[in-house]
Amino acid sequence: MSLSRYLVDTHTLLWYSQQVSPLPASLLVALRELGATTYISRVSLLEITIKYSLGKLQLPDPLRSWLRKTTEVGFRMLEITDEHLVYMASLPLLPNHRDPFDRLLIAQALSEGLTLVSRDGKFAAYAGVGLRTQWA
Repeated sequence: MSLSRYLVDTHTLLWYSQQVSPLPASLLVALRELGATTYISRVSLLEITIKYSLGKLQLPDPLRSWLRKTTEVGFRMLEITDEHLVYMASLPLLPNHRDPFDRLLIAQALSEGLTLVSRDGKFAAYAGVGLRTQWA
């Protein structure tokens, strides 16, 4: 039985919910492993909603239906707390990475002791503050 705890990044959530191939098979096994706890962040749903409303993102279903289906995949919802916001404010401001959605995901992963599941190479810059990432 696994005690692994994961937070999926926004693109990981999109690919997982749409069952598209960029997700490595070993990652799917880890996320579905007995005893693993996997979270999706409310911030990812906010980011997706904003991009969808601006026409920058297509979804296979109407937004309300997609959101409902996404929250029913068995992952736990991680709400945004004051502690996450305080943690986000304390993160180093890196010149090549100021995305507020990513920074909040990083803060959530760090403050909750979660491994961030992402293919985004920019997250490696936060290893020095304790961020753990996984892709394969």
